[in-house]
Amino acid sequence: LDLGCGEGRHCINAYLHENIISIGVDLSFRDLQATMQKFEPFASMGQGKFYLQQVNADKLPFADASIDKIICSEVLEHIEDYSIVLAEIYRVLKPNGLVAISVPRYWPEKICWWLSDAYHQVQGGHIRIFKSKTLKQSLTNSGFILYKRHWAHALHVPYWWLKCLFWKSQDNSRLIKLYHRFLVWDLMQKPWLTKTLEKCLNPVMGKSVVMYFVKQ
Repeated sequence: LDLGCGEGRHCINAYLHENIISIGVDLSFRDLQATMQKFEPFASMGQGKFYLQQVNADKLPFADASIDKIICSEVLEHIEDYSIVLAEIYRVLKPNGLVAISVPRYWPEKICWWLSDAYHQVQGGHIRIFKSKTLKQSLTNSGFILYKRHWAHALHVPYWWLKCLFWKSQDNSRLIKLYHRFLVWDLMQKPWLTKTLEKCLNPVMGKSVVMYFVKQ
């Protein structure tokens, strides 16, 4: 289950790599439409099944203990009472099931907020900045055990700082467009140099903190 799948990066990737039932859910119907468009060219490449559904994260339409693994990537920072979502994740996850949760890292996100009020005041935007210890404690209190943590997407940090710095003119910024092209190239080509650079930078300035938990 990809909870808050956005435009489908994780649920499509999971479908392609394993013979599984991959389910993407999101509150945004527009994002689900975008996911389906992106999925169509890959539909014949997987061996499992792929489903999408419009869902509110605080009331998941799945039976208790019915899901093996859950991804919740860059979602909780958008939700007012995220403890309800954690309770729902716990409810639908099987015993010893796994959940991967990522949120924006505290200090890079703090700079984004400092550079631009509009960045976090847009409709559906970020309403909080997490400290990883706080989020870890929330999940521990909800009945999960942390077994791994890492940071990711260090090369994305300057991109978002630039967007925030030039928020009102970002659509016309040549520098932002060039950096975006670089990120897309890096994502598609995965060159050794940038992979190594990001791996080295992630512990220092990774944009996201990623934590993995098992349900007790």
